Amino acid sequence: MGFISSGTTILDNGAFSVGLGSLVLLSTQTASASASISFTTGIDSTYDIYKFEFINMHPANDNVNFSINFSTDSGSNYNVAKTSTYIYTENGENGSGGGVNYNGSDNRDLANETGNQFLMTNVGADADQSVSGELLLFNPSSTTFVKHFISKNTCSIQNDYNLSTLVAGYGNTTSAIDGVRFQMSSGNIDAGDICLYGIA
Repeated sequence: MGFISSGTTILDNGAFSVGLGSLVLLSTQTASASASISFTTGIDSTYDIYKFEFINMHPANDNVNFSINFSTDSGSNYNVAKTSTYIYTENGENGSGGGVNYNGSDNRDLANETGNQFLMTNVGADADQSVSGELLLFNPSSTTFVKHFISKNTCSIQNDYNLSTLVAGYGNTTSAIDGVRFQMSSGNIDAGDICLYGIA
């Protein structure tokens, strides 16, 4: 049995037969005791969707928050007003404390605020701890609409829990976003890679 749209078979016996977009790697940055990692080139009108993948971002300090902010002036200022929500699940290494939660405190849930948006909190600095995830930024070059973003992340946090977050919101600006900065709330990013892709 198949699903057909406008004469094209989209789904046939459970398999998709059309592409959902291809990733084009634009740049990769590697942290090495870095105060922050910023992308100020490559974010333009070429693609409608940009994807950031961050892999094993390891902080120098324990119990810190991994965050993002946006710029409309090529990185001179990272202060775009954001409205967002922050949902997380957690479970301890010993099986305790599992749950699904909404958190509106600090820089998790912003209401038209210009501060950094937390993507993950309480990141651990043990040798085996880090945060990994992805962020999608939609149509950042639009001068008509606000700039939506969605981020999914997972982390081994400072108290040996796994924390997974879903963060979503929008940059409340009709100016083009042309800069994105990642950083920890305190101390350097000791190690890790961030890849920037355009989705064609």
